[in-house]
Amino acid sequence: MDVKDKMEFPGQVHETPDGGFILSKLDDIINWARSNSLWPLAFGTSCCAIEMMQTVNAKYDWSRFGFEVMRATPRQADLIIVSGTITMKMAPVLKRLYDQMPDPKYVIAMGACTISGGPFFYNTYSVVKGIDHIIPVDVFIPGCPPRPEALLHSMITLQEKIKHETYFKKETK
Repeated sequence: MDVKDKMEFPGQVHETPDGGFILSKLDDIINWARSNSLWPLAFGTSCCAIEMMQTVNAKYDWSRFGFEVMRATPRQADLIIVSGTITMKMAPVLKRLYDQMPDPKYVIAMGACTISGGPFFYNTYSVVKGIDHIIPVDVFIPGCPPRPEALLHSMITLQEKIKHETYFKKETK
């Protein structure tokens, strides 16, 4: 397989005697660049965070998919991966981190505790029933805890979702 086949650039390159030019929609090029350069912010509060850390290790190495290193500040991240139990006390912190991220921003909810409160929701008053009550979620990963392969699959799913977004709308008369 050639390197050009793997790249899947959305434009068509046309050669001319004095150089070349690309024909494409601007939306396609922007989405291609955004989907292949996601910078995640880690927000791990319990056992799912260990699986998330394993996904960054050499065995799975999410850098080869274009996710790169985790950011330490929300101002440098465009994706937040929430993994673990979120309590009522932690909910305002999560909302603040989400609000500090620049647009466009994306959210992955990792694990049963993040999605629905998990087994802790019914035995305590302080667990949030799901982070979708606090911030909008783009991709859910079920499991307790989900495997690193599931996180990679969800990030690739998010990439596909980003590739189909529109930024420039045509005005109709």
